[in-house]
Parts: sequence; C-alpha cells; structure tokens
Amino acid sequence: MAEEGQYPLDPEKVYFSMDELTLDTEEGPRTLRMGAWLNYDPVRIHKMIVRDKVLQVDTLEVLNPLVSKLRRADPDYFKKFMGLRLVIDYPGYSSGILAKIPFENDPVGFYKWWRKGKHEDKVYLSLGNQVRLFQKVSMMEPRMILKKDLEILR
Repeated sequence: MAEEGQYPLDPEKVYFSMDELTLDTEEGPRTLRMGAWLNYDPVRIHKMIVRDKVLQVDTLEVLNPLVSKLRRADPDYFKKFMGLRLVIDYPGYSSGILAKIPFENDPVGFYKWWRKGKHEDKVYLSLGNQVRLFQKVSMMEPRMILKKDLEILR
C-alpha cells in the first residue's frame, strides 16, 4: 500500500498534466504533477514513455509539450529520438520539411546536403539509415560517395 501523499506509477493509467506521480530521485521519493515532471526531468519522463513503455500519457496535454521541452533540455537526445522525423531547412523547399522526405525521394541530394554540406549535426541517422543511404548513393552516383562511407558498406 502506498504511503499517504505517494502516487506510485500505475502502468494502466493514462496520465494528464494535473495527475500526481511519485518517482525516486537522488533526494528520495518526490511527488509532482505530471506537468511539473516535464520541467523537472523531461528526458527521464520521455524514456519512461517511449523506451520503457511503463508510462502512458495524454498526447495533447503531456506528450506534445514534453517533446518541445526536450528540444531545449537536451538537443542531442531530441535529435536522436526524432531521427528522420526532424523538420529541417533543405534546399529547394521554402519552409521546413521532414528529413525523411529528401532522404527517401532524393537520396543523392540528401547525401550531398548531409555529408558533403556538413549537416551531420542537423539530422541523426542511425547506422541502419546510414547504410540505406550509402547503398542508394553508391548505386545511383558511385563516384560521389566518400571512401569512409563505402567502408561502412563492406
């Protein structure tokens, strides 16, 4: 039985921003409203939702604000999580576009922009996506691909 004022994680419950949740912290158990947890430890809350799948939250009230907080709290974690779903400024488009679109529709152009245009820091590509991209580019424009990228395909 939980102590009074303790709200242990309930994996069956969908949490809204005003719902209380008690989690262990370095200072001991701490109870905050879900909305406050988003400010206090956004990366931990996000990992509980997407990686560990132990926390269910309302998309509009909790997940959407969480994703925008992640961008500021930990830009590297955010980029890795977003991967090809990240919105980028890409040549030929007047406004931001999902990285996935040029990655799939214009692999050679995307490769030029990402690798040769030194934009690797803008979009995180998993090893699997790097291999897919390098394979397409090596088939379509074999002279363009860098030696270090060909090594990955061997």
